Amino acid sequence: MKILLKNGRLIDYKNKIDGMYDVLIEDDKISKVGKDLEDTADREINCKGLNIIPGMIDIHCHLREPGFEYKETIETGSKSAVAGGFTTICPMPNTKPTPDNIETLEKIIEEGKRVNLCNVLPYASVSKGEKGEELVDFEKLKDAGAIAFSDDGMPVVNSKMMREAMIEADKLGTYVASHCEEKSVSKGAINAGEIAEKLGVEGVLPEAEEIMAAREIVISETNNVRGHICHISTKTSKNMIRDAKKRGVKITCETCPHYFTFTVEEVLESGTNAKMNPPLREEKDREAIIEGLKEGTIDCIITDHAPHSREEKDQDLSKAPNGIIGFETALPAEIMNLIDTRELNYLDLVRLTSYTPAKLIKIDRGVIEPGKIADITIFDENERYVYTEDMIVSKAKNSPFIGKELKGKVKYTIVGGKIVYEG
Repeated sequence: MKILLKNGRLIDYKNKIDGMYDVLIEDDKISKVGKDLEDTADREINCKGLNIIPGMIDIHCHLREPGFEYKETIETGSKSAVAGGFTTICPMPNTKPTPDNIETLEKIIEEGKRVNLCNVLPYASVSKGEKGEELVDFEKLKDAGAIAFSDDGMPVVNSKMMREAMIEADKLGTYVASHCEEKSVSKGAINAGEIAEKLGVEGVLPEAEEIMAAREIVISETNNVRGHICHISTKTSKNMIRDAKKRGVKITCETCPHYFTFTVEEVLESGTNAKMNPPLREEKDREAIIEGLKEGTIDCIITDHAPHSREEKDQDLSKAPNGIIGFETALPAEIMNLIDTRELNYLDLVRLTSYTPAKLIKIDRGVIEPGKIADITIFDENERYVYTEDMIVSKAKNSPFIGKELKGKVKYTIVGGKIVYEG
């Protein structure tokens, strides 16, 4: 099967390309990149007015299967992912059962292959059952296909255990992704402050994230091992990581579109659909997250796609679960809040969404050049539309973007040379 992409704006960070090019795909690989290609193909796609980038990679999401299929399944989550332009996704292990054993991990991998839409590369847990009591067998789980390790959804409270986990993962050439939450100060529904007081709910202190982020930096620096901090949301976290990187500490981190799009004030409009962990913060934090993306402190953008049922989210703010869906709104949020505001250019965006994520999880993706696997996202950066609930591909509908005008629409998602989404 040959697919010829014609007349598109190709943006590739590795090769520092941002210009008009054609791309020829043969079977599962890119065979040519050039101007005015005249090759015959089984399908030719006119990409005039469209952007062509390496397939987007989400190294932190939740697919809920096994155990919580009423929220989302690997199949429905994969459909949502490719609709959002993602070609590789890495689901977190807070499922039931937890992938703390080879059998459960392999079932997740096998289901991802059966669905056959995007690359599904799961995390294994750090501790058995995510209980923080006993470490998993890191080597066996990595050999069985775990892309990395995390107890995301829960912090690894025991510092001795986290130290051992980070050292062991580093030995194996992988990492532990830390959900930074100091439980003694994290109780609450939304960010502590004026909005929480106005709504009469307990507020989550920003120190809940920052204390644990500081711990991971210390472990990483003292032991000269790699550490990765999940979904940072505060100015202090960003500054600590920036300063650690300047010292040569092997620390990396990620953030989500909602932390550079919204502040805690969004809760007044979207209610529980703007409740997540860590919570939406203040304007100074939102600005700091954007600054962290610009200066290179923040290594990549992830979605933390976290589906929940309508019944769960329809509870009071203090009782509803944390999390929002994010696959289908990530690219529009990035275009509107980073590109259109001229905070970043498209080469920066590809670095954050494709190139660096591939480097972090050590897969040969995130570039468009001959010989590479054809994982490609094609989108219209100018298309405007109001995001409605009936547009959502995910099984879940918990999004603060519902009812808002968005800009940017995925038109084609190609995985391994196969068109898996056409919008």
